[in-house]
This record gives sequence, C-alpha cells and structure tokens, in this order.
Amino acid sequence: MIPNEILLKHGAELFTVRKNEFIFKQENTAKYYYQIITGSIKMNNYSDAGKEFIQGIFYNNQSFGEPPLFEECNYPANAIALEKSTLIRLSKKTFFELLENHPKITINITKAIAKRLRYKAIMAAELSSEEASHKIMTLLNYVKESVIKQKELSEIHLTRQQIASLTGLRVETVIRTLKILEKKGEVQIIDKKVWR
Repeated sequence: MIPNEILLKHGAELFTVRKNEFIFKQENTAKYYYQIITGSIKMNNYSDAGKEFIQGIFYNNQSFGEPPLFEECNYPANAIALEKSTLIRLSKKTFFELLENHPKITINITKAIAKRLRYKAIMAAELSSEEASHKIMTLLNYVKESVIKQKELSEIHLTRQQIASLTGLRVETVIRTLKILEKKGEVQIIDKKVWR
C-alpha cells in the first residue's frame, strides 16, 4: 500500500499486537491510518445475539479502517488481530498531509477502497442468495482473485468459522457444503485446509 519508509519518514509508529487484541473498537473515533507489516487483522461486528459477522480480513502490506478517516465518523466495526501482528500507524492529520503531497499514494488508497466496495457489493448480493454453495464459492473465488492473485491451485487461508462469519452461514453448513463442493471437484481439502 504505502511504502513503510514513507510512513516512517512522516512520523508513523510501529507497534505489535497479540492474537485477539483489539486495535480499535466499533464506535471509537477514527484517529489513525493503519497498515499491516506482518500478521492478519479482521474487522467484525457482533449481532445482538452475539453472532459474529466478519466485514473483512486483511494481511501483510494491506491497510484497514480508512473510510472513517475520510468521512470523519466513528469506526463501524472492530479491528482484531487474528495472530500476533506488527502494525504501523500514522496520525489522521499527517496521513492527509501525506496524501496531499503524494498523488500516486492517493490513487493507490482510492483503488484499495474501490476494491473493498466491489467486494461489499458482490457479497451483499450473495448474502441474499439461499444457496450456501453459491455464497461460499463466490467468497473463495474473490479471495483467490483479489488476495492470492494466482490461477493455479492455492490454499485459501480462511478457517471454516471465518468462511461462516464472512457469508452469514452456520459453521456446520460451511463444513457440510465444503464436503459437497469437494465431491463435485470445485475445491480440494488437503490436510484440513481448503484449496481452490
């Protein structure tokens, strides 16, 4: 996303979070631009009944949580470390100064946000679908195309629980549907990992 050297040159700070540690919580004021050096972060919400819905999962060299900086609103979701992760953060004020002085970086941020909007549009349509296999395949295809960016068979780095939380399905439904998709040759299960 933004080269780490540029962020550090502008006064960004490095910090480490433990697995399951919150980086920010839903309704916190948006104060920083965040980028992942190593690790992975999920953005999620919980329903009133306590069911988790994952908005997105972000990996090395990806940023997360920028839209509230532009809208000047509170975060609409939580950001939680899925594993020990090293992050870099830059204050909102300095982030906007950086964007003003680096048009190429501004374009890259805009592209990243547009990509996430496309994902939201794709998944919103799928969530209204009744067919679990269709929801799961849409998610797996999106991850393969947009995150992994490889045409050959690749491991999809999502747990069954994460697939369920990203699609609005129950874990049991995901497990059962993945077995059906494996029999149809749509996915492969290798050492309990999903490959597509």
